[in-house]
Amino acid sequence: MAAPPATSSAAANSSCARLPGAPLRRAPAAVSFPSRPRPAALAAHAGPSQRLDVAAAAGHQKLMGSLTSNEGLRFGVVVARFNEVVTNLLLQGALETFERYSVKAENITVVSVPGSFEVPITAQKLGKSGKFDAILCIGAVIRGDTTHYDAVANSAASGVLNAGLSAGVPCVFGVLTCEDMDQALNRAGGKAGNKGAEAALTAIEMASLFRHHLG
Repeated sequence: MAAPPATSSAAANSSCARLPGAPLRRAPAAVSFPSRPRPAALAAHAGPSQRLDVAAAAGHQKLMGSLTSNEGLRFGVVVARFNEVVTNLLLQGALETFERYSVKAENITVVSVPGSFEVPITAQKLGKSGKFDAILCIGAVIRGDTTHYDAVANSAASGVLNAGLSAGVPCVFGVLTCEDMDQALNRAGGKAGNKGAEAALTAIEMASLFRHHLG
């Protein structure tokens, strides 16, 4: 009996191959889908040459405060006397920054309070007076052997936030919360910079934003 003709492996694997007596079956045609534009979220991760300026493309307006448009802006500075060796340095950095950015001395009011716990209520009072465009809150809370540190640090942070919300005036948090005196001094003009100066920059920008764009 003659053997059936051999088929090549290519023919056996072909999409048109069939068994003897079986109907011919064709492979389904490939279906292509139209390409869609990438979502903005993916475009944001594209390379510099592919990145889209979504806001500009959509015609959105971008509002931002300025460090130079500060003519007539008025600032309140609340500074805690507790840990005065630190807070005086923070205050000095803030005042030097105000001067560097042409904020006039007569437009700055410095209020001294006993400690960081008293800063928020004072900031709220200044904010509600309507005399200031921003309030800068300065203090230093350093951890000790009791839980007093946690209570004061948390109260200062939440208090300054609430002061700004209730007064409708930017209240900038410039209260250091450090593990020890070395950390505090490093952040009050040492190797970590001066956080009082940084907070003053934030106060200027926020005051400008509210005065010129959100007022």
